[in-house]
Parts: sequence; C-alpha cells; structure tokens
Amino acid sequence: MRRGRTARVLGSRTVWTGVGDGEFFCPGCGGDRNYQRLTGRRRFTLLGVPVLPRGETGPVVECAACQRHFGTDVLDHPTTTRFSAMLRDAVHTVALAVLAAGGTHARHTLETAVTGVRAAGFDDCTEDQLAALVEALAADTGRLFGPPCGPGLAIELHEALDPLAPHLAAPGRESILLQGARIALADGPYTPAERDVLTTVGAALTICGDDVTRLLAAARTPS
Repeated sequence: MRRGRTARVLGSRTVWTGVGDGEFFCPGCGGDRNYQRLTGRRRFTLLGVPVLPRGETGPVVECAACQRHFGTDVLDHPTTTRFSAMLRDAVHTVALAVLAAGGTHARHTLETAVTGVRAAGFDDCTEDQLAALVEALAADTGRLFGPPCGPGLAIELHEALDPLAPHLAAPGRESILLQGARIALADGPYTPAERDVLTTVGAALTICGDDVTRLLAAARTPS
C-alpha cells in the first residue's frame, strides 16, 4: 500500500516548447501534415506539482493531426508533394539527357519521351518543347559539350537523381532507368552515347553495374 501511495505522490512531467514548424510526411497518419518541432524539460512532480528539474529531452516532431511524437529524422523524408515533384523532375531530366545523347531527329523517339514525361506529371509537355530544351542544352557548352555524358551532363543527372534514390524501392529506380532505355531504343539500338548516359543514370540511382546491364538488355527484348 505504501509503495502504491508513493507512486501516486511522486511522478515526472515534461513541459514542451515549440521551436519550429512546417509540413512533413507523418508516418502515423500516412500523409502530409503540419508539424511542430519541440524541445522539452523534464521535472519531478510532487502531488502533481513540478519541483526538481530532471534535464532536457527531445527535440521531437509532433504531428498537428495525430499528436504523436517522432524523432527528427522523420523530416528527412519528403512530403508526398515534394516526392512527386522530385520524381517528375527526375524523369524529365533523364529524358532530356537521353535525347541530348541520341538526338531528336526521330519522331518516334520524341513521342516516347513525351509519353514518359507526361506520365510523370508534366501534362503539358510537347515534342516541340522537348526538342527546344535539348537544343538549348546542347548550346550550353558549360554543361553538355564534350564526350558522351561529360561532366556537365553527369552533374545534371546526379543533381536530379541522388536526392530521389534513397526514397525509391528497387522497382521504382529500375522503372526510371527503363523509361530512359525505351526512349533510346525508339529509333534503333543504343548508341555509345546513349549507353553511357544510361549507365550514369543507373549509377545515380544506386543500381549496380550488373543490374544496369541486365535491365538495358531486357529493355531490348519485346514484351
């Protein structure tokens, strides 16, 4: 009886203070939610009254909807809105890189590229727009001038794909590579420049070399 009475008399309490807010993907709710970043101070309580400090705790992230607390590493994951934009930009960049390597003279190549880019979220993309962008990129000697998939183009691909790769499962990463492969194959076999670009895409997506070779070969086989 005495121990139970002591447990009710003594306790601890954490007082939280907001130090920031924003939007995040809440793993508890399964969607984008507002959050508040909190730090806390713990205190012993006597009869429910805070008395002695026990130190600091946190920081934590509190979901405004479900009120659950998460570690701050949850903010490393993009919101669904941000993830969609990253995926859209990645597909667009890969399409431009493959077109820049293989050329835009074949209409079927442009049609294949437009289909993939539209499916990724650029609903208003047209063949003329892609052709104009490729021409502009080719004129930008600081980025695309030089050997197949030179340093400038490789940087473009890594900037678009590196942040996305950790958030994609293997099938998702492979899908982006295969989309690029279909564009390259639309007008015939891979050229050395196209294969070099696709190898760079695979590396940026953290797909191992053997799997890149397998996927590029599979893309050549009619389904």
